[in-house]
Amino acid sequence: MNTQERGQRVALLFLCSSMLVVISLIPSCTPSKEAASKRAIIVFQPSHQTDTGTNFNEALVCNGIVEAALAASTGVVRVHKAWSYHRDDVHHARQGSNTKIDHTSAVDSLGRISGYAYELRESNKLRPDLFVSIHNNGATKKNACWGFVHEGDPHEQQNRELAKVLVAEICSVSGLENAGVFGDSWPNRNDYRCRNTGKLSFYSLDENVNIAPLRVLLEIGDNMESRALLVDPAIQKKMGEAIQKVIEQRFGK
Repeated sequence: MNTQERGQRVALLFLCSSMLVVISLIPSCTPSKEAASKRAIIVFQPSHQTDTGTNFNEALVCNGIVEAALAASTGVVRVHKAWSYHRDDVHHARQGSNTKIDHTSAVDSLGRISGYAYELRESNKLRPDLFVSIHNNGATKKNACWGFVHEGDPHEQQNRELAKVLVAEICSVSGLENAGVFGDSWPNRNDYRCRNTGKLSFYSLDENVNIAPLRVLLEIGDNMESRALLVDPAIQKKMGEAIQKVIEQRFGK
């Protein structure tokens, strides 16, 4: 190898090493494991009820809204769904009230947990920062949207503020009336009670079974008064996107 060839090789090696240094200094577009682990975890619980209205499948309506929210995710938060609808190894997988002991916390004669208990178990495995339960109301004679939070909870005020914003956004894109935000004893339904307060409660919002610090339940529309709106895929999409937009604005920073 003559002097000229040796000089060319040295120059080439220097150029390649310089390029490697430059490339190493360019920030990666792929989030680091540390960054990904810091993203807020959100769990959606669409209703699994198919027995709440005549010729009306609440489960599919609510799942349509949740699927739209999941599809609208930009990745700044981690989104998941807990749903018993397709399970055959739990009782009340596709029916039952969120406020009745027999349908929620009870174990049946076959030793099976309920659909609600299964959904909470799956959610708790993820250790979510926020839990959002999506339902429809019924027999209210109102074309409206309601927000519910658990009473006596350490984060009750934060939950009320979040539910207020979510209800307002849903109403703005759907035309539903804003019925406001209530404590979960307000509907005065059935027999499930929080052991801390002794008040009637929504099982899914009870801090004794749901470890998410922030928990809201939305009853979107009435299965009679809002039927046409609720079964419209385009409106479901708008509502799901509105929900996800609020969540990302609040938890995606």
